[in-house]
Amino acid sequence: MTWMQALVLAVLQGTSELFPVSSLGHTVLVPALLHWKVDRSDPTFLSFVVALHLGTALALIGFYRADWVRIVRALIASIIRGNLSRDPDERLGWLLVVGTVPVALLGVFLEAPVRQFFGSSALVAGFLIVNAFVMFAGEALRRRSLAGTGSVAVRPLPDLPWSGGVRVGFAQAAALLPGISRSGASIVAALLLRLTHEDAARYSFLLATPVIFAASALEVPKLFATGSRVALEQSAVGGVLAALTAYASVAFLTRWFHAHDLRPFGWYCLIFGTVCLTLALTKVIT
Repeated sequence: MTWMQALVLAVLQGTSELFPVSSLGHTVLVPALLHWKVDRSDPTFLSFVVALHLGTALALIGFYRADWVRIVRALIASIIRGNLSRDPDERLGWLLVVGTVPVALLGVFLEAPVRQFFGSSALVAGFLIVNAFVMFAGEALRRRSLAGTGSVAVRPLPDLPWSGGVRVGFAQAAALLPGISRSGASIVAALLLRLTHEDAARYSFLLATPVIFAASALEVPKLFATGSRVALEQSAVGGVLAALTAYASVAFLTRWFHAHDLRPFGWYCLIFGTVCLTLALTKVIT
């Protein structure tokens, strides 16, 4: 990659990672649309992308720093005590733990097969269309389940059952497929468990942080194995730029979900995915 390409991808990733539009999908499709000569199936490309994700994780920690301080303190206290209390921060912390396990396990076993999808714009565009219908279906099912029940049917985040945390974790694992949004899939799963849009987004963003760090621990060291100084420098600068744009994104989305839902993002994914799929099938992009 050139430096300009690396910086554009950093801004793109930082902006789109937390929006439910699949940053991985955009990282594959945008270079294809611009006819960049970038080998997306090269292992160093995925490592570069993960380095950008690390910047996003740092932005999330910065934005939710007060939450993380309370959660970590509560987790440590529960471990020292040897039992669980009714502290909502403690329960949220353990919900994050159980939600992280599914995607961590699936990520280890599916890493190699998933890499192959990065080389196909048609597959990625198809997954982006699927992502749109996941959000449409999630919103429709939620409205149907809450019809006639009102706010009484909505539960606060600390009341999410343990099985619910696992289900959201499995939903998040769908984002291993480029084109399926991590935040979109996990927010839909949380909405179907009767969380509000605001709490569903908060749980999704908190849950993304340990998952991204786990992926970084596996992938970023591979950049050092390449011996490429440019790749390391691009990853470092790109990570900082992704962190800045991700911080702005999460600030916007936390306000958005006070009064809005996922459907506008679904329409965007449907339109953009259909255009890209058409171009891929007609060999305009590869």
